[in-house]
Amino acid sequence: MSKVASIKPNKLAFLSMPAPPSYVAGLGRGASGFTTRSDIGPAREGPSAEVVAEAQMRRGEEMEMDSEAYQDPDNEMGLFAGTVYEADDEEADKIYEGVDQAMDQRRKARREAREIEEQKAIRAQRPKIQQQFADLKRALSVVSDAEWEGIPEVGNLTKRRKVRDFGKTYAVPDSVIVGDRDRGGFENALDPRQQDYGGFETPAGSEALTNLVEMGQARDKVLSLKLDQISGTSSISGSATSVDPKGYLTDLNSVVLKSEAEIGDIKRARMLFDSLVKSNPKHAPGWIAAACVEEHAGRMVAARKLIKAGCEHCPKSEDVWLEAARLHNTQDAKIILANAVQHCPQSVKIWLTAANLEVEVKAKKRVLRKALESIPNSVRLWKETVNLESSALDARILLSRAVEVIPQSVELWLALARLETPAQAKAVLNKARKAIPTSHEIWIAAGRLLEQEAEKPEKTKEERAQELEVVDKTIEMGVKSLRQHQVLLTREQWLKEAEKCEEEASPRTCEAIIKATVGMELEEEDRYDTWLGDAESAESRGRIGTARAIIAYALRVFPDRKALWRRAADLEKAHGTRESLEEILSRAVHYCPQAEVLWLMWAKEKWLGGDVPGAREVLEKAFIVNPESEVIWLAAVKLEAENNELNVARELLIRARSVADTERIWMKSAVFERQQGQFETALATLSTAISKYPKFAKLYMIQGQIHESQKDYPAARASYAAGIKACPKEITLWILASRLEEKDNKSIKARALLDKARLVNPANELLWAESVGVEERSSGPAQAKVILSRGLQECPTSGILWSMAIWAEPRPTRKARSVDALKKSLDDPIIICTVARLFWAERKIDKARQWFSRAVATNPDLGDSWAWWLKFERQHGTPEQQQEVIEKCVQAEPHHSPVWQSVAKDMQNTGKNTKQLLELVAAKLE
Repeated sequence: MSKVASIKPNKLAFLSMPAPPSYVAGLGRGASGFTTRSDIGPAREGPSAEVVAEAQMRRGEEMEMDSEAYQDPDNEMGLFAGTVYEADDEEADKIYEGVDQAMDQRRKARREAREIEEQKAIRAQRPKIQQQFADLKRALSVVSDAEWEGIPEVGNLTKRRKVRDFGKTYAVPDSVIVGDRDRGGFENALDPRQQDYGGFETPAGSEALTNLVEMGQARDKVLSLKLDQISGTSSISGSATSVDPKGYLTDLNSVVLKSEAEIGDIKRARMLFDSLVKSNPKHAPGWIAAACVEEHAGRMVAARKLIKAGCEHCPKSEDVWLEAARLHNTQDAKIILANAVQHCPQSVKIWLTAANLEVEVKAKKRVLRKALESIPNSVRLWKETVNLESSALDARILLSRAVEVIPQSVELWLALARLETPAQAKAVLNKARKAIPTSHEIWIAAGRLLEQEAEKPEKTKEERAQELEVVDKTIEMGVKSLRQHQVLLTREQWLKEAEKCEEEASPRTCEAIIKATVGMELEEEDRYDTWLGDAESAESRGRIGTARAIIAYALRVFPDRKALWRRAADLEKAHGTRESLEEILSRAVHYCPQAEVLWLMWAKEKWLGGDVPGAREVLEKAFIVNPESEVIWLAAVKLEAENNELNVARELLIRARSVADTERIWMKSAVFERQQGQFETALATLSTAISKYPKFAKLYMIQGQIHESQKDYPAARASYAAGIKACPKEITLWILASRLEEKDNKSIKARALLDKARLVNPANELLWAESVGVEERSSGPAQAKVILSRGLQECPTSGILWSMAIWAEPRPTRKARSVDALKKSLDDPIIICTVARLFWAERKIDKARQWFSRAVATNPDLGDSWAWWLKFERQHGTPEQQQEVIEKCVQAEPHHSPVWQSVAKDMQNTGKNTKQLLELVAAKLE
């Protein structure tokens, strides 16, 4: 034992021992295996987890266990760590494993298919080079030996040995320049030595009679020249190339890179169509489709071969011939179409295509006349032939022959009639009517011809009227004749024909068509509404003549309809002249003498036209028919007052109060005296009027305003109080009374009056807006916002209150508040104008202009909207845009809005027109 124990073990014995399997040096110290690029073959992977665990067990090292936080819950090392693995557990694991395998197999086919599709998509986007040139490689099998031998040798393309030239220049020796100069020259004279020996440098009989070296050089030079000519090279430039630069660039542009998917589709299509044309060679669309496939693939030669075979198998198909002509150049296409007309002489398309290929007009005519010899009954060929004629006489001769050959063509008859003289045109149209009795176009053309004859300047007014009546009779006869021949056009079709005549500058024919056909297919009780709808529809499409003719016919049927006359007057006012409008109104008052508005429109047009006596005459006629008409009396007073006939106006008012004793006449009388500064007379008139009409609130308003202008606040307060007592529902009276108290520095009383007014008139936006204004002027913005919120609760759709709420908000929140206002107020014009002002403040000019236009379009009677728009255009618009706003406002004639009414009713602005008021309101707005 002691001997054995005394033997020391060799600690370095492991160095001579073989390494264990899968040994990795330094693994125990955390090292891992690696390979370098110097190793041949793929890089070696490190040892697997099982190998590492086995090595650690052999060394006696304990396996490091993961903590509970990183343990796999499927590994039973926690709760079930101490359980026994029994047979049923093994069976359950096998069952689960079988289920997993079955599910994996079920998804395998779908997964593999998806992977294949993804791979195909990737290959379609980025195909391999060998796939792109696969068909070209297969095509190499048909290359002959001679073609292989004819391929030129490739030179040095690497450019490795190319001398790089950095722009260095060298002086050329004179010997090189002289030698190059004399290289292509020749001598035509002999030197003295050559003259002595008969042209040779040596005596006759010498063996050196010729220089064989020079002859060889000359032969090489000639051969080089021929080779250069054949290959297209230039000996001068020294470049040897057979590439045409322009053609080379063109070929590059024509190269189309196709993806793998497209190549596969082309191959399949080629196979399908190849099978189709072989199985059914008489099917023309198959040949066309096969040629189109080859054309798409860029193989024009193959496409032309296929379409040539198609022409041979289907010589009666015009489509095949046309496709063949399309696939060839112009000269070849002419030859193809020449063969085509031999097989298909009745094809109009082939003849027209052949004519279009010709450049000269003479050649086109020759082709078309050849076509007419084969197809004399083709309208299209005749039209094309006539269009090529520059002489009207030649065209007339051709059309005369055409209508003989094709008497059923309406187009040819009408074309011939247009080229003939008026007398001959009538004869042509009569022949056409007999040849085609079912054509309405011929009757309409006849009517237009008669209208043109009647509108000649040398005709007198009576002759013109008589001939225009013939137009009506002609169209009426045409409608009856068409009915006899069972040609029943609907009302809508006839109306379209009438609009077409108006578009072609034949208004009398349009009117004749309306007269003859507008009453067709209508029940008696539906005529009025239907005709009004037709007129509005025609006017919306810009067919004013058609709308005027429809209304004129309706007025003949319903001459006593006041609304219809008003509609006719509005149409003439918008699109006609003042003379035509006055004519309409004179007829209107004749048929509807009780229509006061028509009398007033007539008088106003006379007045606007500068005919004041004529306006007086119209109103006198109106007085005779309507002696008690309030509006006519007031119109007469206004006419005299505007023309500074104040005494006449006052007398008219006195007579009106006795003849037409109405509350409005009394009010106008008081207003007239107030405007003239006769306040005592005005107050006396108002006292009498109030005694007669105690329930007319405007009398109290005018009385209170007169007292207020005279600084008699107690009398004004009494007038307003009496008015409120008599008319408690009149909102303006409450507001005027409140403003009077506020002007008298009694804000508390003004607030109390408005509170009382809101109790009597609940949910009134004007009263709430006035209350907000009172609080803002007396208490401040905070209390005003409280009142405003209460007002919005009671009047949630009020545009005035929402506008005030928007401006009461801070600048950043106004936009959001305006969105709520638009939703709640249902697009109120005041809110729209407020939004436009917000855009204006944000410098969004285009949007502001759009919203201002929308505001005035929603309600053009609000003058403040027009004034804001004009103020905006004065700052950001052009003079043309400003003038457009003014013209639209004058046309709309607004009367309402707070600022507009305050300016218009100011005594200093009496007699000012709409344009002047607009300027004043725009200047007053803040």
